Amino acid sequence: MPLAIGLTALREMRASAALPAAGAWDATPTEMFSSGAATVTIQFSYTRGGAGGAFSFALETSIYSVVANVPAGASEWSNGAAFETGVVVAGADTASLVQQEVTTYTSQVAAAETFVFGPIELGGDIERIRINARESGVVLTPGTLQIECQFS
Repeated sequence: MPLAIGLTALREMRASAALPAAGAWDATPTEMFSSGAATVTIQFSYTRGGAGGAFSFALETSIYSVVANVPAGASEWSNGAAFETGVVVAGADTASLVQQEVTTYTSQVAAAETFVFGPIELGGDIERIRINARESGVVLTPGTLQIECQFS
C-alpha cells in the first residue's frame, strides 16, 4: 500500500525488549537520521513488569549529522523542553519558564498498551533523534518497551 504524500514508513527505533534493571536509562538508545523531516510521530508499546509499572522517556535531538561535526565544548544531544509563557502585563517585562522535559507513562492494565505521541515539530533542521527510556514505576520488575516512529 503506498504511503500518503510526505510520510515515511513506520520505523522501529527500539525493538520490543525489557527496559534496563533498577530504573537505569537505556545505555545506548538507537538514533535515527531525521534530516529534512518537518515532524515525527512516535508510537510506544509498553507491557508493565508488575502492577504500578510505568516508563519514562526523553526525546533527544541533535543538529549535527555526525559526532565529528560537534564543535569543542558543545553538546551533541539536546533534551526536549517544556515551555510556559509568563503573564503579559503592559509596561512590565514578562518572565517565562523553560525546563528540560522527561515524560512518564503509567500503565493501566497488565496487557500491552500502545499509544501515539506527537506529531513533534522538527522543522527540517534536526539531523538526528533518539529516545532514551527507563522503567520508572516498579524498577525491580521492568516492563518491556517497543518504540516506532514515522517522519513527515
